[in-house]
Amino acid sequence: MTRQDDRDDKGAAGSLLLDDQLCFALYAAQRAVTAAYRPLLADLGLTYPQYLVLLVLWERGETSVKELAGALRLDYGTVSPLLKRLEGAGLVHRERAADDERSVLVACTWRGEQLKERAARVPGALLTTTGLETQEIKRLREELWKLTERAGAAADRR
Repeated sequence: MTRQDDRDDKGAAGSLLLDDQLCFALYAAQRAVTAAYRPLLADLGLTYPQYLVLLVLWERGETSVKELAGALRLDYGTVSPLLKRLEGAGLVHRERAADDERSVLVACTWRGEQLKERAARVPGALLTTTGLETQEIKRLREELWKLTERAGAAADRR
């Protein structure tokens, strides 16, 4: 029996081996995928977090900062500097809501909307870069959302 077989028999429960940690596999995958996006997004002049902000705005249109932060699962303090940089680049604009001074609305500018056409190539290019098939991506995404839901529920119970 090999060391790998022994580890598989024991399962990851209770193991303190780095490669047995789900969190580390997710962390390594996230870093690798983000690195694969980097050159694709560099052609657009965007960082990965900026790309995510624009994806939400392209999908939803004008959105409050609160809703944007919720969609991205980020806190306001993380979203605000992203928006400031995107606004400085002329891709988004922010303004206070007329009916609620506390709420700030964000929308793409004309330049931000024009970038959408070029960004439409990014998902396909990522598939090519990673060598993953569309069905593999779909299955993996479903599993990750399931994990996100379960881990979030577990955190909420504490």
